[in-house]
Amino acid sequence: MDTQSPLEGPISGVASFWRRAAQVATVGIFLLLFGGFLELARVVLLPVTAAFVIGTLLGPIAERATTHRVPQWLTALALVLVLIAVMNALVVLVAAPVSDWVGKAPEIGARLKDKLWLLDYPLQLLRNLRDTLNPGGDHAAPLDLGVSNLIQPALGLLTPALGFVTPAIGQLLIFFGTLFFFLSSRTQMRRAAAVCFTDRETRLRVLRIMNDAESDLTAYFTTVGAIYFVEGICVGVASYFIGLPNPAAWGALTVMLSFIPYIGPGIVVLVLFGVGLIEFPAASHALIAPALYIGMATIEGNFITPTIVGRRLTLSPLAVFLSLVFWAWLWGPIGAFLASPLLIIGLVAAGHLFPGEEDPVLP
Repeated sequence: MDTQSPLEGPISGVASFWRRAAQVATVGIFLLLFGGFLELARVVLLPVTAAFVIGTLLGPIAERATTHRVPQWLTALALVLVLIAVMNALVVLVAAPVSDWVGKAPEIGARLKDKLWLLDYPLQLLRNLRDTLNPGGDHAAPLDLGVSNLIQPALGLLTPALGFVTPAIGQLLIFFGTLFFFLSSRTQMRRAAAVCFTDRETRLRVLRIMNDAESDLTAYFTTVGAIYFVEGICVGVASYFIGLPNPAAWGALTVMLSFIPYIGPGIVVLVLFGVGLIEFPAASHALIAPALYIGMATIEGNFITPTIVGRRLTLSPLAVFLSLVFWAWLWGPIGAFLASPLLIIGLVAAGHLFPGEEDPVLP
């Protein structure tokens, strides 16, 4: 005879619900605390994470040097020195026109004011729309949307923006130091990561995650890097024939910013348009360079890159966008640059930690 109380079923269901809710709450609390930790430890975590990502990209070069019996520390030192030289060349190349603009800021502001007079009418329409929708609003300190009042704040933000993008000396030291030791002890770190686990299948899974993350990251960024390099050359050549000054700088800027999804190409368009407004007498002439770049970027993003990269390494646009929003919000411009590499590493790890039936972990 079944003596179970009729209340036991609902009570068991409620208990299961609260047990699941407690688990979800625990995970949520951990994610919130982890996000706060990433923000508070940004000064250290940002250069360290960047060093690990760049070190993973340079891993195949270090592996190739090891097979030729080149000491790891010598390979690491050479790669760090080459990276410093490349970064210094890019900074010098791009900083030359920027410093020239800073010195001519008043003259540039007057030119932009004269050439953007066509925006006065639509801006006046916006002011009228604001007054119509909010006639009784507080206009004690009205928002002046005139072109002349938009130029000066934009120029005033130039110096803080450069200071924000440029990392501190201490962070640079942390970055290069971490990168050197990561590359010089790459083999030992891989062995230590595998030894941490006693189960053979788990060790193989860890090694496979590191191998696949390195190969996928290197393959993806080597391919898109070559594409962006060609695109930068095209921008530099087009800038030269259009008549923009410092065409090499705009080509180098295109290569660097193309690694930041969505935001980078948008900045390139604005820079090319701004340079055209400063240099050319007509605003229509200033639209030629950004129009050509938009055409090249559209062809590259929709046809060239998906065809060359292939289906295996193609990233979901939604995942790229959400990763970009999160890391840019958390770590700023450098976080935006790291968004795609971190997404690739996360997808590789998730694919091995939660394998499908068609992709089992084999010894």
